Amino acid sequence: MKRSSKKTADPVKHQIYLVDDHPVTREGLARLINLEPDLEVCGEASSAARAVVAIEALKPDLVIIDVSLTSGPSGLELMKNLAVRHPKLRMLALSTHDEALYAERALRAGTKGYVMKQEPTENVMQAIRKILDGGIYLSQAMNDRLLHKVVRPHSAPTVSEIEKLSDRELEVYRLLGQGRGTRQIASELHLSVSTVETYRAHIKDKLHLKSAPELVRHAVEWVHSQAS
Repeated sequence: MKRSSKKTADPVKHQIYLVDDHPVTREGLARLINLEPDLEVCGEASSAARAVVAIEALKPDLVIIDVSLTSGPSGLELMKNLAVRHPKLRMLALSTHDEALYAERALRAGTKGYVMKQEPTENVMQAIRKILDGGIYLSQAMNDRLLHKVVRPHSAPTVSEIEKLSDRELEVYRLLGQGRGTRQIASELHLSVSTVETYRAHIKDKLHLKSAPELVRHAVEWVHSQAS
């Protein structure tokens, strides 16, 4: 009996692109994803600027983005940018930050899910596959929180005064906490100095802070608490 000379075609793997400014995180996540039979990391970047260029060329099926990129535009800004450039691109937010503060912002920015870096590996893979299948992935706690907000909007729980900040105000607040001055923030976010000063004033009002030094101290303490 003559054997067939045809070889079984290798299964097509979904292409995943990683955006995270921590090399160890990217390397670890890439290894885990590449172990999966249906997933493959096609590239990675440490900044929003590099990611935009590479994603345009590679056209991945899914982009995993760290919410708080420390160099240049934040992960949230990158998500909004990609959502405009590539409306059909699927994105997953990955972060160490409290999902109660960032998950809804990430969804509004265009992602289809939010996963904490502290979650088990199987949860990350579940999130990736659910989004690739056209679904939305959030933790049960976050699902319950958003449902409660829809059903009883005036009694929805809050995490802190920080939630009152807009996405841009939160970005300015984060950069202040990382030691950036007003001119540095204006340069990084491509804003005028006067616009950044206006954001600073709004942040002070919303957080009930009385002075610029108090604002900076408050921001530094918050950034440190998020990193711990």
